[in-house]
Amino acid sequence: MSFPAGPLWLIGCGNMGGAMLRRWLAAGLDPASVTVITRSGTGAPAGVRSLTALPDEAAPATLMLALKPQQIDAAQALLAPLQGQPQMLLSILAGVDHAALSARFTADTIVRAMPNLPVAIGKGVTSLYTYTESEDAIAAAEAFAAPLGHYEWIADEAHFDAVTALAGSGPGFVFRFADALAQAGAALGLPVDQAARLAMATLEGSAIMAADADVSPAVLADRVASPGGSTREGLNVLDRDEALVTLLTETLTASERRNAEMAAAAR
Repeated sequence: MSFPAGPLWLIGCGNMGGAMLRRWLAAGLDPASVTVITRSGTGAPAGVRSLTALPDEAAPATLMLALKPQQIDAAQALLAPLQGQPQMLLSILAGVDHAALSARFTADTIVRAMPNLPVAIGKGVTSLYTYTESEDAIAAAEAFAAPLGHYEWIADEAHFDAVTALAGSGPGFVFRFADALAQAGAALGLPVDQAARLAMATLEGSAIMAADADVSPAVLADRVASPGGSTREGLNVLDRDEALVTLLTETLTASERRNAEMAAAAR
């Protein structure tokens, strides 16, 4: 799948935007076709034009908003002099819905995207949403999403906050679990560095196995746990009163609620 023709401008290039851009460049995107616009004018990959203000040029084919959601009004002011409108506006502003975007920006197609940090290594998850039914616009969005890893279209925008909590914020929760697993091993007397290595290797192998399995993670967990064995004893703690499910539901609910609050603020 090739990238859409025409220039790509990024408004902002922070951790996520920069990770996406570097992955696209590694996948064959021509750096000469990219312009990054930031307040500092720095941070763009080699070969990419980096500016501090909007160039005096016609709107690019693709315009990407890669800022913090609180900066949406600053982005609107920056883009006010834009000549014409892009074919696609791609927004990764968490919690900023289609209505808030379309009220501030004009484009042939507006696409919301929620990537997560593993896009940097091509193993990310990118959720996509748009009103359009244009096959060309959908194909263009997918061309940008494909090099980043797994992507899915979300049919109902009302679910986007939940998707953001699960997949967008999910790596943070997984990293916290990895750290907790290592700390628990250290609490049993293992050297801290060894416990960390064992925890990470265990998570890596388990995640790959779960992704390739033809059964659910719940079934895999039961297969590991022999009746009366040590794994079953540990699972009994996690399963008691659905403690782990309850904790993660509360975690995702808090994240989803914050996404909704940011969407309300943007409107």
